[in-house]
Amino acid sequence: MLNRQHIDPGLYRDAMSRYAGHVQLVTTVMEGVRRGVTITAACSVSDNPASVLICLNNTNPKNEIFFRSGIFVLNTLGAHHQGVADAFSGRTALADDARFGSARFETLVTGAPVLADALAAFDCRVTDIKEMPTHNVIFGEVAAVRFSEKHPALLYLNRDYHAL
Repeated sequence: MLNRQHIDPGLYRDAMSRYAGHVQLVTTVMEGVRRGVTITAACSVSDNPASVLICLNNTNPKNEIFFRSGIFVLNTLGAHHQGVADAFSGRTALADDARFGSARFETLVTGAPVLADALAAFDCRVTDIKEMPTHNVIFGEVAAVRFSEKHPALLYLNRDYHAL
């Protein structure tokens, strides 16, 4: 039997702040309503079939669109996207629709918003959702991919942005 030890959530977040993460913008659309969220919890799952996963807070009612739309785009941000990251993280006072005015968006296969100059964009169809206590893990099969010129990446470490 596993010996489980409860870790204080604040202590856990402090430790995770020392874990460098690539800053991503995850976007979706449903019935004409767009939503985007800045995240660092995303990764590749498989290359055959091409699949990624994202983790989104399930206590924010605005994120429900991700759990119902069946599609999302994982947009990889470059250092030049710090303003976009701030807009979609809630660090600014921009309303949801106004956030999309901070950059140029297009679509690929699924119709979800694709950041036009993302370092890489993975246009996905949801294949599974795993509910966890505070977050949902959303798995997506990549329907299309696009990438731009190589630029420094935007990372998040010690609760601040860094370029690499």
